[in-house]
Amino acid sequence: MTLNKQIADWLESRWVTPAYSGWVLIGVTSCFFGAAVNTMAGWLYVLSGLGFALLGIAAILPVRSLRGIQIRRATIQSVSAGEALTVEIEIANHTTRPKNLLQIRDLLPFVLGQPVQAPIEVIPPQSSYQWVYHQPTQQRGVYRWHTVQLRTAAPVGLFWCRRHQEIPATAIVYPTVLPLTRCPIIDSLGQENHANSHYRQRVQLATEGSTRSLRPYRKGDPLRLIHWRSSARYGEFRVRELELMTEGRELVICLDSTATWEEDSFEQAVIAAASLHFYAQKQQLSVQLWTAATGLVQGNRAVLHALAATNHNELQVANFPQSRLIWLSQNPPTNTISPDSYCLLWGNNSVKPQVNHSFLGLLIDKNQPLQPQLQKSVQVGHTV
Repeated sequence: MTLNKQIADWLESRWVTPAYSGWVLIGVTSCFFGAAVNTMAGWLYVLSGLGFALLGIAAILPVRSLRGIQIRRATIQSVSAGEALTVEIEIANHTTRPKNLLQIRDLLPFVLGQPVQAPIEVIPPQSSYQWVYHQPTQQRGVYRWHTVQLRTAAPVGLFWCRRHQEIPATAIVYPTVLPLTRCPIIDSLGQENHANSHYRQRVQLATEGSTRSLRPYRKGDPLRLIHWRSSARYGEFRVRELELMTEGRELVICLDSTATWEEDSFEQAVIAAASLHFYAQKQQLSVQLWTAATGLVQGNRAVLHALAATNHNELQVANFPQSRLIWLSQNPPTNTISPDSYCLLWGNNSVKPQVNHSFLGLLIDKNQPLQPQLQKSVQVGHTV
């Protein structure tokens, strides 16, 4: 940005800056005034005086036109990657005079898109104008921005005036969920649960009401499992964990977000985590998501929000889960994971992950479509 551009932007956002027609009138008026000084002709003084008066009025009116305008923003509904965000902004005129010939501009973050602007012909007194636009999305993420600009040169068009209003906005773009028709890794877990269903029913009858352990309340937990006496003692809700809750029904999808990933591989892993989560729910498994920054997360909306916000190279603030899990990483797991766990490891045709342990799972090639690879059969005892 050149120095002249910086000065013009500073003047426009704090006072006014001349438009092209304004610069022309300033030049003509200055010539008239110079000629009047040289010739002492009265009519030239009159013309130059009229020109300066018009310039003064034209510089004051745009500033007044932007006063008394309030902007409100509606909550932006979350969408999946590839869908368009619907952004609704209300511009209210609280004055007794109409507001004419305005230009509104929403300053989006550069990773989401270019700033969006629209003209407004008139806003009647004590009325409002609804502006709705649709912003395409390409990649998941949590996007935040806060600045809306109003700009006008009305009513004369000789000077531009621009004012900012801080209107915070948050848009959540969820990762894509692949419509899996089959997933042998999840299906095998579902078959194990089905085979042990009679056993679990007996365990339920034997342990109904007995508490295995207490843990903090998580969104989505049934209220009937709250242990009220312990909750009063700790000052927060504590939930009873029954034997049934850990008897082969829990599955944790672990995204290795502490590691350094290739960007496209990590995006594939996020999509895979979301797809596996929803497919496991269809198989009636109790599924949770684990990332280094969030820990265990349960519930569709909470899982999608965590996957939208996650990134690699995160600091680990949550303990590693000890139950059966599906490990998604570029690196093989350590010996701390459960032996009946599965692994999805990312590589490509030229680089394969170095594997020192035997475990069940799949090698995912980032250069190949992800959905067919998630639907590949995994034989019991297959090692990678």
